[in-house]
Amino acid sequence: MGSPQGDLPLKLLTKSINSNVLVKLKDGSEFMGLLERCDPTMNLVLTNAVEVDEDKGDPITNLGKVFIRGSNILFIAIAYDKLST
Repeated sequence: MGSPQGDLPLKLLTKSINSNVLVKLKDGSEFMGLLERCDPTMNLVLTNAVEVDEDKGDPITNLGKVFIRGSNILFIAIAYDKLST
């Protein structure tokens, strides 16, 4: 079992299901979309996903539903109201 502190990122991510998130990958690409699912390894499924320009935040491509492998994620930005545990 993980420590309570170690479980916090996954707990926050789980609370963010059905909310919009921003995901930045290790290769620098960024995606915004509605978080549909996540698992303990932080694999994600986003719906209404859009690839966005990392400098301006402007949409580049509408992707629809995407799967993002947790090992490729650099960070995930969630809504501020999800931070209260």
